[in-house]
Amino acid sequence: MQFYSTNSQNIKVGLKEAVLKGLAEDNGLYMPEQIPVLPESFFNDIANKSLQEIGYEVLKPFFTPDIPEDKFKELVDDALDFEIPVVKVSDKKYALELFHGPTLAFKDVGARFMARILSSFVCGQEKDINILVATSGDTGSAVANGFYKVPGINVFVLYPKGLVSEVQEKQFTTLGENITAIEVDGTFDDCQRMVKQAFLDKELNEKMVLTSANSINLARLLPQSIYYHHAYAQMRKNGIKDDVVMCVPSGNFGNITAGLIAQLMGLPVKRFIAATNINDIVPKYLESGQYNPAPSKATIANAMDVGDPSNFVRILDLYDAEHKVVTEKMEGYSYTDEQIRATLKRVDSDEAYVLDPHGATGYMALEEGLKEGESGVFLETAHPTKFPEVVEPEIGRSLEVPERLQAFMKGERKSVQMDTTLENLKDFLLK
Repeated sequence: MQFYSTNSQNIKVGLKEAVLKGLAEDNGLYMPEQIPVLPESFFNDIANKSLQEIGYEVLKPFFTPDIPEDKFKELVDDALDFEIPVVKVSDKKYALELFHGPTLAFKDVGARFMARILSSFVCGQEKDINILVATSGDTGSAVANGFYKVPGINVFVLYPKGLVSEVQEKQFTTLGENITAIEVDGTFDDCQRMVKQAFLDKELNEKMVLTSANSINLARLLPQSIYYHHAYAQMRKNGIKDDVVMCVPSGNFGNITAGLIAQLMGLPVKRFIAATNINDIVPKYLESGQYNPAPSKATIANAMDVGDPSNFVRILDLYDAEHKVVTEKMEGYSYTDEQIRATLKRVDSDEAYVLDPHGATGYMALEEGLKEGESGVFLETAHPTKFPEVVEPEIGRSLEVPERLQAFMKGERKSVQMDTTLENLKDFLLK
């Protein structure tokens, strides 16, 4: 399959180039030239399929034969070796728990998958592959751990100073080896801008092989479509197959883009709900038809602190920038820190279920958007113990920290300090 730039369909490349470059030469994001529709028989039998079987069938059209089918199946089985259960929280509302992977966050799916894809592409490369990734929280930990000690690959994680939780920071600043943490004196938007500028810098690209592991990279984005199919399979097991709504806590909008791609592949989801914090650029677009990016604002749901979501251009591309069509497929709601805190407390008290701040945002949006006769799944994107300073005061008790997180917290933090200029990043990378 070929992949084109969202800025020009005349720019087309193969899978390897799309993954290695991450960003097209005209600064556009790559999109598959076609989105295959899965046969009806796949969905009729989906409740009987494992997560790995679903993953293989969903992603095979995008990644084979560039990667041989037998090797690709091994890759999928290895990447998806943990559970992603659907859990009933309250009447008609279910959580898709995406925090059972190595770093206890949804980004483990895409990061582990991409690490294995890139490892298969490293063979024959004369130079190391250098991954630049901007993170507002869980992307950094998932990518760093996914690529930790992978030969021929170096990872540079850019994150905003003081704007990620201590647990998240520890997960990517304590590894060392081929992982370098860069603490930027700015916001996530600054980190993301620096990464994009680096990809477009001629000198850097002549001297280094650069790519991204953010959701701007197709090898990170497309695997996330798997768990929407898997969630639907579990809903069918619960006897629910019609009028299913998916609600996605959204920051850079890669996650919900993967869901919309799943829908275009035939997944019978009725519609999607985008839940945001006060960084409500997309909900405002859905209301007005005007897209007005703004500086990001810090919130307790920090992974969604994005003022100019990169993947929004992909959503427009999917629907030919038709505002009416976009609003038919997706609706949006935004919430304040106070509302998020109140929901953490209420759901723990009423339903005996502990949310993380991002899941709480999704739960509220599902509550607000769910209509008569519908059932909904919201994405619980990270384990609540990754945000103890937010969650524990609201529920009034300490949470038991999983052993995996305890191990990270004992590590020594190492990071490079940097301002928000490309020049400093460029000097550091070239040295």
